[in-house]
Amino acid sequence: MTKESSISHSAGISRRYFLQVTGAGLVTATALGASGLRAKAEAYEKFTWISPRGTLEVLDDYPYWAAKKAGYFGDLDTDMQPGPSDGTATVKFVDVGQADMGFPSPGVFSFAIQNGMKLKSVFHMGARDTFSIAFRKGEGSNDLKTLEGKTILLGSAAWQSITDPLLAAQGVDIKKVKYVEAGWPTWGTALAGGQGDAALSWEGLRAEWIAKGLDFEYWLGVQNSKLPANTFVVRAADLEDPDRKAFLEKYLRGWAMGLEFGYQNPRAAVEAVFGQFPTLAKNLGPELGTTSILQQINVFRGDMDKREGWGSHDMASWQGFFEEIHKIGQITSPVKAEDVCTNELIGPANNFDKAKVKADADGYKLSEGFAALDVEKIKAHLFDSAVK
Repeated sequence: MTKESSISHSAGISRRYFLQVTGAGLVTATALGASGLRAKAEAYEKFTWISPRGTLEVLDDYPYWAAKKAGYFGDLDTDMQPGPSDGTATVKFVDVGQADMGFPSPGVFSFAIQNGMKLKSVFHMGARDTFSIAFRKGEGSNDLKTLEGKTILLGSAAWQSITDPLLAAQGVDIKKVKYVEAGWPTWGTALAGGQGDAALSWEGLRAEWIAKGLDFEYWLGVQNSKLPANTFVVRAADLEDPDRKAFLEKYLRGWAMGLEFGYQNPRAAVEAVFGQFPTLAKNLGPELGTTSILQQINVFRGDMDKREGWGSHDMASWQGFFEEIHKIGQITSPVKAEDVCTNELIGPANNFDKAKVKADADGYKLSEGFAALDVEKIKAHLFDSAVK
């Protein structure tokens, strides 16, 4: 099979095809791995979080690893699972009770809503739009309408639910855009190899791609989009159970403390992840690792002066997203943001001693490689790869 023929093509993945790709078959414990899974749990004996990307060896989840290393989860029994690379697994596993919390993009969350999954967003990690469009050097444009008639590479067919609203909000006629499911984790390599005209990317991944020799230019959602990004979802019924709700408050407090720790000392948060995943540390190194985490901190923090705290939903942004995807037919019925997103756990999650977390972060002794980095210099060049 040739490189070309091993990639599945579609001229705009139809809804029927999209549902076949992402919804075919039942999720099974073996797909995720037997560790930590169960059909039901009465009181979260072990709380399982499932990744949307099929791997945990990334910097995206730094708040968890930083919080775990610092002991911020206390005696809570928590587990992280990579899940299958199918983009919708993160909601499907939560829906059927084989995981307790997923981290979908808004587009994949809309897939869950459209398919009747009774899930609710409880902690909005992506305060700014993390998603971007990658182009080969010299081929990018700040006018995404130039993508009409062009081909965009995706790692999973499910990612069309991310890309369609992103493009539509920028005035693109999405019926004129073609998609290629180029596979995880090879879609970036496919772009570099001359296939397609652009590819979906996101903050943090930009730095990881550089480490793999993939040097692109980007239309950046953090600079140009008002749409929300990935969020933590749980079964809506769990919020009605007092014990589970109390657990969720404590669990999310651990994440919020990890986020605060990373904001106060980004390099220490990278070291927490690298300690967990030595191969990632070897592949990225201190400078690109710190670059990646700074990109993500910008997304996760957003404009904190206008937020209720870490994880707070901007309901206007979410409502705008739901109206956009209803307009393009990604969902068939209107959705009210307040019905599927809640800030009821945000106060308890942010009720921690920020001075102590800052003291922990400031007191962390960095290794030699990280101590030598100039964080402010890295920040100054964070968006150098944006399309000029």
